[in-house]
Amino acid sequence: MPLKTNHPEKKTWLPVPVNSDFPIQNIPFGVFLTRDDIITIGSRIGDYAIDLGALHQLGYFKDIPLTDDIFLQDTLNDFISDGKKTWRLVRNRISEIFDINNDQLKNNEDHKSIVLFTMDEIEMQLPVQIGDYTDFYSSKEHATNVGKMFRDPENALLPNWLHIPVGYHGRSSSIVPSGTSVRRPMGQTLPAGADQPIFGPSKLVDFELEMAFITTDANVLGEPIPVEEAENYIFGMVLFNDWSARDIQKWEYVPLGPFLAKNFASSISPWIVTLDALEPFRVGSPVQTPKPLPYLQQSGKKGFDINLEVSIKPEGGKTTTVTRSNFKYMYWTMAQQLAHHTINGCKVNSGDMMGSGTISGPTPDTYGSMLELTWRGEKPLTLEDGSTRKFIEDYDTVTISGYSQKDNVRIGFGEVTTKLLPVFQQKKK
Repeated sequence: MPLKTNHPEKKTWLPVPVNSDFPIQNIPFGVFLTRDDIITIGSRIGDYAIDLGALHQLGYFKDIPLTDDIFLQDTLNDFISDGKKTWRLVRNRISEIFDINNDQLKNNEDHKSIVLFTMDEIEMQLPVQIGDYTDFYSSKEHATNVGKMFRDPENALLPNWLHIPVGYHGRSSSIVPSGTSVRRPMGQTLPAGADQPIFGPSKLVDFELEMAFITTDANVLGEPIPVEEAENYIFGMVLFNDWSARDIQKWEYVPLGPFLAKNFASSISPWIVTLDALEPFRVGSPVQTPKPLPYLQQSGKKGFDINLEVSIKPEGGKTTTVTRSNFKYMYWTMAQQLAHHTINGCKVNSGDMMGSGTISGPTPDTYGSMLELTWRGEKPLTLEDGSTRKFIEDYDTVTISGYSQKDNVRIGFGEVTTKLLPVFQQKKK
């Protein structure tokens, strides 16, 4: 099935603001609550959300093999399960419907009133039911920085890091969409110079600049996914803030890795941008030395040029951009991550999510966490209002945005915005 959506000259009859993340070349997928309190699966062009359930009921997908209720659900899981051929057929059709030269919907005011919503008329939801969540640790620059801080600076990377995409299984229950506030976590920490832990609020809450990919049903139990086939099972990508409590993590992560320091919250952008939409922005990934084992060896361009930015806004204050980075810096690619994840036969399901790990570039202004940007708090950042930050403070709002741009086409992810609230206070009875 050919890909028909990416031509840079393609135009739509819908108004699209200059530098919008959502031109007709994007066509992402998400789930939203409409003005009539109905949850539906949709897409977006410019500042308009498109009700795909209504489009389907009105017959606009009539020759595509879809079940009647495929878009009348509160998650994308079943649609994602239908596979790459179906995703492409649907995106191609949406592209046709909203093409500037197609009058079928454009001139039908009744249908448009049912299908189209302005963004202030809807409320975005978590797009998938995430059954399993894996977080990788795939930025060489980030891993090196952390190794320098907490281990031998001369041997910052652990021996296995250059041989495998290091990862761990997290939890899916506390992954929330953009706009959902999260709370400062409580936990055990070990103060400097102490030999016994204390219990209390984390003092070192941090953002982690990540991206994540969403999978379809990929294999049966016991069946590995070859690295050259892996991208066929990746539906698309979201922006991902994998919140971290650094002081809790330092105390708990040996011997089995992150636990309470990570599972209190992670935030994602609500629109899933497909790999088809990102196809024009492929780049080569970093040279891997030593050469990976055969099952991880890949060919072609497996990296993606995605500009990323993080800002902090204090309560009532001004927004300050604190870092600009790029997904292309990732040492281990998504294809390698998925191939490694399944080489032992681990089953991957529709809606599973896999985080990239913190994305840091080669220079201090491209680091992907406060831990690195302030170097453990030793070099505080000064914000636009003159206040300083070592880590994230209560009522700070952290926003991650991202986009790719080439040939005058910008494909973006929108943003993931989250406010950090104080620790939970039990109501007195």
